[in-house]
Amino acid sequence: MDPTSEPIIRRIVSGIQPSGRLHLGNYMGAVRNWITLQEEHECFFFIADWHALSTNYENTAMLRGYAKEMLLDWLSLGLDPKKCTLFQQSHVVEHAELYLLLGMMTPVAWLLRNPSYKDQMVQIEHRDLAMYGFLGYPVLQTADIVLYRPSHVPVGQDQVPHLELAREIVRRFNSLYGEVFPEPLPLLTETPKLAGLDGRKMSKSYDNCIFVSDPPDAVWEKLRTMKTDERRKRRNDPGNPEDCPVFSLHEVFTALPVRQQIDRDCRTASIGCIDCKKILLEGVEALLSPAREKRKELESKPGILREIIGKGCVKAAAEADKTMELVREAMKIS
Repeated sequence: MDPTSEPIIRRIVSGIQPSGRLHLGNYMGAVRNWITLQEEHECFFFIADWHALSTNYENTAMLRGYAKEMLLDWLSLGLDPKKCTLFQQSHVVEHAELYLLLGMMTPVAWLLRNPSYKDQMVQIEHRDLAMYGFLGYPVLQTADIVLYRPSHVPVGQDQVPHLELAREIVRRFNSLYGEVFPEPLPLLTETPKLAGLDGRKMSKSYDNCIFVSDPPDAVWEKLRTMKTDERRKRRNDPGNPEDCPVFSLHEVFTALPVRQQIDRDCRTASIGCIDCKKILLEGVEALLSPAREKRKELESKPGILREIIGKGCVKAAAEADKTMELVREAMKIS
C-alpha cells in the first residue's frame, strides 16, 4: 500500500445531543453527511442524552421526549437502521465505565484549555456551569468515540480542536497501558452555517429556526417573514444577494441555474422578496415533504422506535463490551 495514500475509512462514530427538535441547520451540519456515510461505511450514530446533562442538569423532564423526537427526525430524513447502528448513549453503560477510567488519567489542565469551555461559560450566563460534568465533557466525548475504536469521526473544521483533545487522551492512555485505542482521525465535512430567520446563525437558543417537523404552513410563514437585504425597503429597490439571509438558504436548497437567475433579478429589482421566498419554499419543501410522510408512517407503528433503538443498543453494547475487555486487561483491573 502506498504510505502517502489516504487511510481506508472503516468505521464512523458520531452523536448529537437531544436538546429539542431538529432544525435545518442540524440537518445540513451533520445528518445530511451521515446519510451519505451510511452507504459506504460501518456507522454508529448515537443520541447523546448524557451529554445534554452537562448544560441542562437542572431540567431533565423533557429529555426522554427530545430523544424520541430526534430519532423520528433522523429516520424521517433518511438514516436507515439496516445500514447504520442507531442507539442511545445512556443505554450502553460502558460509556460511563470508560469515561470514569479515562478521567483518572486526564490532566485537568487539558480540560481547562478546551476552547469551548471558557466560551460557553461566558455565553450561557443564565446557568451555573461550574460543574465537574461540564469541565469533564471532553473526557465523556472521548469515551463515546473510542469505545467503538473508529477510524474516523466526521467533524467540521471548527471541531477539529475538540477531536485533537480526544486524540491526546488516547495517546496518553496508550503510553501508560499499551496500544488499545487507534487515534481517531477527523473526517472533515462541509458544514454550512445556515442563516436563521433573523439573519444570525440558525440556533434554537436564538428562536430563529425552521424545524424538520414543521408543517407546510408554518414553514411558509417563517420564510415569508424572514429577514432580507435591508437595502430592499421597497419592491423596486435593487438588492445584493450576498447580504441577504434568504439567499444564503437558496445556496443550499435551490438548484444552481435558478439561483443564478435569482441573483441577477435581485440586483436589478426584477424579482420581489416574496416571489424569491416562494422559490426557496419549493426547495425546502423538496426535503421536508417526504420527511413528513415518513414521519407519519413511523408514528403509525407503535413500538417501532423502541424496536429500532433496542436493536441498535444491543449491537453497540456488544462492540463496547469487546473494547472494555481490552481496556480492563491493559489496565490490569479485569
